[in-house]
Amino acid sequence: MNIRGRKREGAELSVESLNDIMFFLLLFFLIVSTLANPNVIKLMLPSSKQSEQTSKKPISISVTKDKLYYIEKKQVPYDQIKATLESYITKAPDLTVVLRLDQGLLVQDMVDVLQIGVDLKVKMVLATERAK
Repeated sequence: MNIRGRKREGAELSVESLNDIMFFLLLFFLIVSTLANPNVIKLMLPSSKQSEQTSKKPISISVTKDKLYYIEKKQVPYDQIKATLESYITKAPDLTVVLRLDQGLLVQDMVDVLQIGVDLKVKMVLATERAK
């Protein structure tokens, strides 16, 4: 009596199609990530020939041409900007604020926001676009 079974060949898995699927997924995510816009607030920033990158994680104050004020993409009335910044300063005393102002605004609008930073003794920088 022969009880031993025959040797069966192992099942094979074809991975060529998996490579194609992974390639298309990688390509899809690369394309989608380049199309994502981190700034949701539509601003036309002034241009500059020189630029400097900040090393710390700053907070941003954006002002649209309609004089709508945003702190970290959250709309804030003008009279609440100082109180909101004070709450950020208590969390991080060496805070840097990036001003993102629409180029259609008056200089006085920029000075008003800068004066709040001077009153709170906060380092403020002006965001610009690189000149083309």
